[in-house]
Amino acid sequence: MTTRWGLWATILAPAPEILRFAAYHLEAGAHRLFLYLDAENPEAFAALKAHPKVRVTTCDAAHWRKVAGRRPSKHQVRQSRNATHAYRRADDVDWLIHMDVDEFLVSERPVADILSALPADQQIARIRPMEALSGDNTHFKAFIPNGPKRPGTVSEIYPTYGPYIKGGFLSHLAGKVFVRTGLEGIRVQIHNVFQDDEIIEGPEQQPGIDLAHLHAKSWVEWLAAYRYRLENGSYRAELAPNQPRDRGGLSMHELFAMIESEGGEPGLRALFDEVSADTPELRAALDAHGVLRKVDLNLDAIAQRHFPQAKL
Repeated sequence: MTTRWGLWATILAPAPEILRFAAYHLEAGAHRLFLYLDAENPEAFAALKAHPKVRVTTCDAAHWRKVAGRRPSKHQVRQSRNATHAYRRADDVDWLIHMDVDEFLVSERPVADILSALPADQQIARIRPMEALSGDNTHFKAFIPNGPKRPGTVSEIYPTYGPYIKGGFLSHLAGKVFVRTGLEGIRVQIHNVFQDDEIIEGPEQQPGIDLAHLHAKSWVEWLAAYRYRLENGSYRAELAPNQPRDRGGLSMHELFAMIESEGGEPGLRALFDEVSADTPELRAALDAHGVLRKVDLNLDAIAQRHFPQAKL
């Protein structure tokens, strides 16, 4: 029997970006996409609605009354509620994964083949990220597994800011999680899945698949998103530090606040250039440690194949 997989996502983005994300994963073999538009987007909705493998929902007041009683104020909660809602609707796929619009599954062989080979009692498969270097978004820094060697490796690659940035990533290291469908009592969060309020444990990394994360496509785009991320997103104050505070750990929120207070925007640019700019120096440092990856996602061409009538 063929293994079928799908994904769900809650998205607030321009229509071309949404369609590139959807088309890429249809091309990768997804049988079903559950896409929740966090605001009205008639152009994206029309194109997605017409595709037989896409289930698209505009998250209006009626949707939130049905799913949560009222619209949750935090986007992380909206993501979780929609993901759990999609899981309960997923009756024609064997595996589902929650993703964001700037994340793309990259696999050495068909995703369905990798998932079908997993043991029958394995309920999740964690896909670790690789983070794009800003530029043409074809070079990525790979995930460095946790262990005693990681801090030293990160410090060698990023000598100024590496000790303060977990794994050398501006974005998350946790990755995203495939979960088998048909399980009872499932609640989905952004980076984990719970059953009857107990986290479902599984292997820490699924070989053969990476999560290509375009977290910082360019300095201009990163800076435009920076303030929101600092207050409400992946750099918000409530998130944990990179290491215990008694060992000098800082949260990303604290690190950015310190850099900005001491050096302003040029200070932020210096961090960005060391950690994320697609330069020959950074590529060489990553390559020397075996963590440089090159992948052409080919998003525009793939989107044109699946949504030929759309304006991309």
